Amino acid sequence: MSSTDTETVITLKGSVDIVTEFFFTAINSILYQRGIYEPASFRRVDKYGLTVLLSTDEGLLSYLNNVMKQMNSWLLDGSVQKLVVVVTGIDSGETLERWQFHVDVDKENDDLPAAVDENDVPNRQPQQSSSSTTTKKNKKTVKEIHDEIQAIIRQITASITFLPLLNEPCSFDLLVYTKADAVVPQKWHDSDPRYIMNSSEVKLRSFTTSIHKVDTMVTYKEVDEWEL
Repeated sequence: MSSTDTETVITLKGSVDIVTEFFFTAINSILYQRGIYEPASFRRVDKYGLTVLLSTDEGLLSYLNNVMKQMNSWLLDGSVQKLVVVVTGIDSGETLERWQFHVDVDKENDDLPAAVDENDVPNRQPQQSSSSTTTKKNKKTVKEIHDEIQAIIRQITASITFLPLLNEPCSFDLLVYTKADAVVPQKWHDSDPRYIMNSSEVKLRSFTTSIHKVDTMVTYKEVDEWEL
């Protein structure tokens, strides 16, 4: 009984790893489903009880891994508010889609008070966040979390049934909204929010680790010929 409980404990660091892995998988799924990269550049991987598509493009993987490494650090600090995947038409220069992942921290969770309070301490080492989350157990299991994530990935896969066709080659950018006091590396810079005029939005499912909650939504440019 004790060993089973230990296997399902979700610490702050464990929660951060789950959220970061979800972001990586979701971004790959969006890039595949929306045709941003060639289908042949993806491989099939079993994850969350599904077959998901992950890129094999070395340049893309290097970029995503660097972003996820920074996201992991910011999540440990409690600095991340939102991740946005922006899809832009290369020819038109217009923002066509914004996939938004809102991150909330459950401040009432028994594991969080010490870690949340530490967010305001200058020069705090991110590793210290996990030490304060190892003494108590969360009620939610990894399988329950993966089941919720599975539902979101399924919705991303089904997005081709409700999103307008992308009629031009597209590129993507990642925008990360952080708290004002977040430590930002020099290679990162401020960006225009890349909002969409005359847009519609579809709210997708959410998941929670008992520490972090991630809400998902896609906003897209309306097309005159498109009918829901």
